[in-house]
Amino acid sequence: MPFETASRVTTAAQLDDPATMAKSRKFLIFGVMAFGQFMALLDIQIVAASVNDIQAGLLAGPDEISWVQTSYLMAELVMIPFSAFLAQALSTRWLFGVSAALFTLSSILCGFAWNIESMIAFRALQGFTGGAMIPTVFATGFTLFTGTERAMIPAILGIVSVLAPALGPTVGGLITELADWRWIFFVNVLPGLAVTIAVVMLLRIDRPDIGMLKRIDYMHLVAMILFLAGLEYVLEEGPKNDWFNDTTIAIGAWLAIVGFSFFIERAFFSKSPLVQLSPFRSYSFAFACVFNLVIGFGLYASIYLVPLYLGRIRGFDSLEIGTTVFVVGISQVISTILAARLINHIDRRIIITVGLVLFAFSMELTSSMTSEWGFAELLVPQLMRGLSIMLCIVPSVNMALDGFAGAELRHASGLFNLMRNLGGAIGIAVTTTWLNDFTKIEAMKIGEALGLNGQNAAAAGEAAAALTAHAAAIVNDPAIAGQMATGVLGQLVQREAATLAFNEIFAVMGVMFFLALLMVPFSGSHRPAAKAPVAEH
Repeated sequence: MPFETASRVTTAAQLDDPATMAKSRKFLIFGVMAFGQFMALLDIQIVAASVNDIQAGLLAGPDEISWVQTSYLMAELVMIPFSAFLAQALSTRWLFGVSAALFTLSSILCGFAWNIESMIAFRALQGFTGGAMIPTVFATGFTLFTGTERAMIPAILGIVSVLAPALGPTVGGLITELADWRWIFFVNVLPGLAVTIAVVMLLRIDRPDIGMLKRIDYMHLVAMILFLAGLEYVLEEGPKNDWFNDTTIAIGAWLAIVGFSFFIERAFFSKSPLVQLSPFRSYSFAFACVFNLVIGFGLYASIYLVPLYLGRIRGFDSLEIGTTVFVVGISQVISTILAARLINHIDRRIIITVGLVLFAFSMELTSSMTSEWGFAELLVPQLMRGLSIMLCIVPSVNMALDGFAGAELRHASGLFNLMRNLGGAIGIAVTTTWLNDFTKIEAMKIGEALGLNGQNAAAAGEAAAALTAHAAAIVNDPAIAGQMATGVLGQLVQREAATLAFNEIFAVMGVMFFLALLMVPFSGSHRPAAKAPVAEH
């Protein structure tokens, strides 16, 4: 095996010591790995705007096509905490290199998928291999850099974590429009190969311990798969299928609970646990994980809701949506630079407080939308949201990962990133359910208002009569004209009800982030001193 050979021939003298490594080499390694992470995160949402084309191309049903997204997310969620174990067993170099190579191969396979079943299988492989790159970059960045340079790591990776999923639908839509949906996967080939080769050639900061693979706790692995994959399935499919009233979702929830029970038992009592929970002994890390769960909820829910509003209410295409939400990325770049500079000079509680207040205020501004809002009206709320989120992310990453080194740093990175992904999955599932429920409630309120208020009822009657007359001039059939007018009025009511539902959700999220300020006093006033990274034997 190549890994066993690498383990035998790699000596301590052949490892690169981060303390003496040239700064340019450090940034090159980190840049290559960050780009690999960007690819993995981009592909989470790259299929979103091309679902209809993929469904038609693979002759898939509407229930089947959702698994193109769900399978990726389920597999990715399992790999994120598992990657720490694999990094110890294979070394950071080979884990990231093999992950990038298999991610590239699975992208090719997705592009050549011949039916929906093959696509689902290849997307699961793509998500599983891509998931290994996400926490590995964080751990490697904190190993390579110290001092003020380390503050840039969460800032840069925070931008990648936010921008990549946000740009995914736009990039996928543009590629599908200009070429073919299969090219949203083929575009990964050349960058994936470049990342693979560069990482294998440049990265030598630890040695593999292949013997760990022989001691793997398979019960722990199965329990983790049941827990995380089952939870992701419930969160992804629940809003679409009436949650636990659906038998399959109820079974998925039961499996997740059983898996979680065995996962915790194995984590404490296994001789070789796949995921070590020891980082939670650190108060700062435990608090940062809770905070990251909240950030993930707001981050991914807002990324999901604004494009959904633009597409569903305004009828924007993928290009129009992309140009409207792109301003968030611009403000995030500014916020990244600001946060990276402030974190070394200002109490992080102040930075987090400013971030939470700005995010909450941006949600409150967005909660006053009308069905005519577009780029101009959303500009200020989106700029404020982009500025705020990095002021939350950068201090939380430093809070979580400072003070860890070696294997424990890898496990801490995996668990921390898992919490943000879980927060995002919960956020999207909850807000989707709220949107459906609130829309129904608002539609009923509008109907009641029209029926109870004589003036409103008269106005609605006049509008219906005008629409009927207009339709009658086209179809020359009073019955059909009446049906057409009723349909148009129904669409208008539904549009306004949905707009009010979006507003209610943004208002609730604003309150949530204001309440999150209660956690700030417990975040500590300083960053723990980081232990010097050591090579593992």
